[in-house]
Formats: sequence, structure tokens, C-alpha cells
Amino acid sequence: MTNGNHDHVHTNHVHSDEDYKKLINRMSRIIGHANSVKTMMEEHRDCTEILIQISAVKSALNNLGKKILEDHINKCVVDVVGDDKLEEKQKLLKDLNDAIDKFVR
Repeated sequence: MTNGNHDHVHTNHVHSDEDYKKLINRMSRIIGHANSVKTMMEEHRDCTEILIQISAVKSALNNLGKKILEDHINKCVVDVVGDDKLEEKQKLLKDLNDAIDKFVR
């Protein structure tokens, strides 16, 4: 279901096209980087170089996942919990985001 702005909706949560475009662009860069790793392997490049690039791809993918999770918490979950005691909820959400960030590192 979409509105006139082509926002993406799942259940009652709305994500803007701009947000999705940014995430898709990040994913496209990750795919390009992963393809470069494949090329390095096909060219029998140094294993250390390949491992470093794989580590960079993993890190980029983890960061994308963290961003999607952060957006989900800050947009979707906030929509569900409503505006009652908003300051309290924002503090809890910030703490949750910080904990997730530390956990995923």
C-alpha cells in the first residue's frame, strides 16, 4: 500500500522513498564491492588482500543492517508506542540503539 509520495508501508509504518533510496544505494555499493572481491579471487590475488576486502564487505553489510534496525526502532516502533511519555520512550530507544550498536561491533 502506498500513498501519493510513494512511501513504503508495512502494517501501519511509513518509510519514505528517500530513505529507501539511500539504503538501496548503500546495498548497491556493497554488491559492487563484493563483486570486486570475486574478481580478486578469480585473478588469484594475494589471500591477505582478499581477506581484508571481505572484512570491509562484512563491515559495510553490518552497518547497513544496523541502519535498517535503527530506522525500524526510531520510526516503526515509535509509531506503535505513540506519543505518551515521549521523552521517556526516546531515552529508552536511544539506550536500545546504543546497546545494539555495541553488540553488533
